[in-house]
Amino acid sequence: MNTPDHSKSVGIVTPRVAHFDQPLMLACGRELAGYQLVYETYGELNEQRSKAILVCHALSGHHHAAGYHSEDDKRPGWWEECIGPGKPIDTDRFYVVSLNNLGGCHGSTGPTSTNPETGKPWGPDFPPLRARDWVHSQARLADFLGIDCWAAIVGGSLGGMQAMRWALEYPDRVKHCVVIAAALKLSAQNLAFNEVARQAILSDPDFMDGRYLDRDTIPSQGLALARMVGHITYLSDNAMANKFGRDLRSGSLEQGVDDQAEFQVQSYLRYQGTQFSGSFDANTYILMTRALDYFDLAREYGNDPVAAFGKARCSFLVISFSTDWRFSPQRSREIVDALIAADRPVTYAEIEADEGHDAFLLPIPRYLEVFGAYMRRVGVESNAP
Repeated sequence: MNTPDHSKSVGIVTPRVAHFDQPLMLACGRELAGYQLVYETYGELNEQRSKAILVCHALSGHHHAAGYHSEDDKRPGWWEECIGPGKPIDTDRFYVVSLNNLGGCHGSTGPTSTNPETGKPWGPDFPPLRARDWVHSQARLADFLGIDCWAAIVGGSLGGMQAMRWALEYPDRVKHCVVIAAALKLSAQNLAFNEVARQAILSDPDFMDGRYLDRDTIPSQGLALARMVGHITYLSDNAMANKFGRDLRSGSLEQGVDDQAEFQVQSYLRYQGTQFSGSFDANTYILMTRALDYFDLAREYGNDPVAAFGKARCSFLVISFSTDWRFSPQRSREIVDALIAADRPVTYAEIEADEGHDAFLLPIPRYLEVFGAYMRRVGVESNAP
């Protein structure tokens, strides 16, 4: 068996757990009496505690952003391309923190956790969350780790939205905000995609009003369909054409052949759906997509993003990708225009890439160059060696 090359990786990492007993007031008006957050760290924190980076994950992400959990682990963390020695988020330079958000299903308190009042899984009774709830819980994690101010907060997609919320909620606790493939709020089309995905889960007979864990089952078909819908939106037309075209996996399109033909793209989507349904929780997916839907950075500022960014004190890097139609370059330019009008320092790059929304996860040379150059600047400003 081939073992992974750890020489350009952070290597073997072990998740940690932070417990919080102080109640957390949520945006919905409910209070969470206590909770835990699972997180990983990469690199070493300097004595001045000035070079810490927070990584915020996207919709289906988690704490395992880089490295491996064992020598036999074949698959590294989800942002291995960007976190590690000599990479844009350079662990020889920075101390990096990556967590599983509150409400997640990879160890942090969420719908699969035990409700202390019932002794059963929270399920659909878990409180609805907003991006600001994640930010407030992340701020407590920063306190727990002894980090007063982040050198940078970095996120792609929904993670970028959290980074922007940080800049408004805790303007004195972040020096740089890196927003990749994100938006000020979801478009109607994005809201529609999320609703279709949720309906796929809700209509699965095994969903059982969200109490499937009590009955020892999971709505695997609904979760798989939700993932398939989402995955289509993460890829561009060019990416799907280049990856699959109209190639067949089985059968034939020739006349006189009675066998049903199966295209490669069909098989791929089913595989992605099946893998996802075995690793993610349905109630968590519903909770996360609703939090994404509800995000609107400027709502409480008279729907004026310039006024919203007027609260920020940090510098910004905004990156978009040319073929991303889920969070298009136009959405990123709206962020940039508002930042300029608010007199905030901002650097913007639109990366030519065929990979669509998923491009932020991939080793696209120009993307890594821009991202890395900005993070080197962050390192200089944070007095990192």
